[in-house]
Amino acid sequence: MTTADHVRILLVDDDEDFLFQHRIQLENAGFEVATASSPAEAEKVLASFTPDLAIVDLMMEHHDDGFVLSHHLKRRLPHLPVIMVTAVTSETGLVFDPASAEERRWVAADALLEADRLGEQLRREIERLLKAAPVQRG
Repeated sequence: MTTADHVRILLVDDDEDFLFQHRIQLENAGFEVATASSPAEAEKVLASFTPDLAIVDLMMEHHDDGFVLSHHLKRRLPHLPVIMVTAVTSETGLVFDPASAEERRWVAADALLEADRLGEQLRREIERLLKAAPVQRG
């Protein structure tokens, strides 16, 4: 699957500026994008939108919202690639980098990216994950 194949992306973040900026960038790259500002809103979106990939903020209203949503997405759509975006390091100085297989399984995301370094890195991860993912059309 390539980006030109009407790929559908679910973008979830409680920062409205982040949602707006990244939705525009992804749409300009040819993706169909649905946004949600909370896990509850993402659930509503999923009632009528089946994504090919999800981009989820790690910390939203609750510190574990991204983890919970990622686990839910993986249970509902097991082959859905999930990119988790975090600003934990830039905001706290703590390095969050799940290195072991167990830590990555606990995170339930296929990629973890720092929010302040997204740019082209996000595009590369989307391409990489979509190449490995089976097409999920509901």
